[in-house]
Amino acid sequence: MSGNGSIRIYFHLPNHALFLFSLTNIPNGCTISKHKFGTERTINIARYNFLNPFTLERKGITLKNRIVIPPMTERMAMEDGTVSRDELAYYQQCAGQAGMFISAVANVNPLGKGFEGELSIDDDKFIPRLSELAATMKTGGSKAIIQIFSAGRMSASSILRGKEPVSASAVAPLRMGAETPRALTEMEIIQTINDFGEATRRAIEAGFDGVEIHGANTYLIQQFFSPHSNRRTDDWGGSIENRLRFPMAVIDKVQAAVDKYASEPFIVGYRLSPEELEEPGITLDDTMQLVDALKQKPLDYLHVSQSNVWRTSIRDKQDDRIVNELIKDRVDGAFPIIVVGSLSTPDQVKKAADDYDLLAIGHEMIREPKWVSKVASGNEGSIRYSINVNELDELNIQPSFLEMIEMVSGGPKGVPLTGK
Repeated sequence: MSGNGSIRIYFHLPNHALFLFSLTNIPNGCTISKHKFGTERTINIARYNFLNPFTLERKGITLKNRIVIPPMTERMAMEDGTVSRDELAYYQQCAGQAGMFISAVANVNPLGKGFEGELSIDDDKFIPRLSELAATMKTGGSKAIIQIFSAGRMSASSILRGKEPVSASAVAPLRMGAETPRALTEMEIIQTINDFGEATRRAIEAGFDGVEIHGANTYLIQQFFSPHSNRRTDDWGGSIENRLRFPMAVIDKVQAAVDKYASEPFIVGYRLSPEELEEPGITLDDTMQLVDALKQKPLDYLHVSQSNVWRTSIRDKQDDRIVNELIKDRVDGAFPIIVVGSLSTPDQVKKAADDYDLLAIGHEMIREPKWVSKVASGNEGSIRYSINVNELDELNIQPSFLEMIEMVSGGPKGVPLTGK
């Protein structure tokens, strides 16, 4: 019997389909409802609450479960940003697992490109193949979200085919070999904001269920918010209110495109990074003000980008408060929160699910594309936590993708790879 007084009974039929019958007490008797879960030999919903459906209340959109596949750079697009067959194969193997499936990032204009093999959504010519990507990601009931961004100063003239990288100000990022960008003009700022709106229109036309505005990981939107990269003295810089203007304008333009072009509920999410190490840089106090501003917008979720769900401050080592808890308290139920970072095992995800709304599983989904179905069917023991080099083709991991995995994981030991 569940906590609400209902009794749940599971039946296995001859075809191996599993049905759940729910008997719920009501004043004049009981009601019986039947739910088909498919061909799994057992179901672990009672044990793992992250397998339960979750509704994005603002739009009334229900996700099949609380698992999210976050955006992960795979560098497998064609040279011009067109979706490749390799990408479709990679996304297909993960389709139908998570309630929400977020694509690798797509640039909204040519100057927004940050690396080779990056998706583009900056022209209508990309819509046909983006439609194939959306359809692939939606296979099995996942909601397909495309992440949209501009790299800003986190690019290079070689990537931009001889053009200078751009940013809020002419301040180079603190990384080896970084180029000093040129500051965007007022007209270019307005055009970039409009480009986010046009990217949203294309996402709608391509059949995606939503967009995620990438305001994290040191890219252009974060560059306008950051006191390190934004040294402007006009209305787009200086005070924190002015540094918030660009991200808020992008959200407004995206929402305007949704209002104009979407014929059914369309998800809009926002991703942020809570802190920067640079001086001056984004502090937790700054992020709380950003959260306050985001709460005034009709967002469907907030995605907090961190390397560990339970991470504490990277700026103040004496502060032992969990950053996600601080953000959750500040959000105060205004919209659901997606947390990500170091979630691999079912028990780790279950622990995070006790405190947060949606749980993003990144690297582990690369190693084990069928993670959700294995957990749901009671096959946790068969989950892979490493990648065997002989399985790279099976996992649709092309050399450029493997190189990226190793880069962000601290080298081959961080993947981890076996079978060499």
